[in-house]
Amino acid sequence: MNASEQITRHIHDLGGWRGKLLEQLRALIREAAPDAAEDWKWNTPVWSQNGNVLAIGAFQDHVKINFFKGASLEDSAGLFNAGLEAKASRAIDLREGDPVRTAALRELIRAAAALNGGKPKSKPGTGPKKR
Repeated sequence: MNASEQITRHIHDLGGWRGKLLEQLRALIREAAPDAAEDWKWNTPVWSQNGNVLAIGAFQDHVKINFFKGASLEDSAGLFNAGLEAKASRAIDLREGDPVRTAALRELIRAAAALNGGKPKSKPGTGPKKR
């Protein structure tokens, strides 16, 4: 099973409000950072583009969006509400019924992907052949 299939299965297995929220966030990430690759790391969905960009973890009472380089991002909308003491990362915790501030989150995702720069790295065996 590839990473995208694993994420789809995870969403289905979660069900309820967490599964619906993760599905909504996945669509937003795909729109905001279309070059980001879906990965499955640490038993959680991760999106990467020249390195890890963000991960989404589903917990009992909240869904966490973790931006790996969040401390380097401008958060003028004030979305970050967790992990504020971390050296590099920042997070957004969403609980059942919390509104998703789609426009502001889209911009934050775009900025996070841009921070890593350029096109995604080739997977082993898919890039130009070395001679």
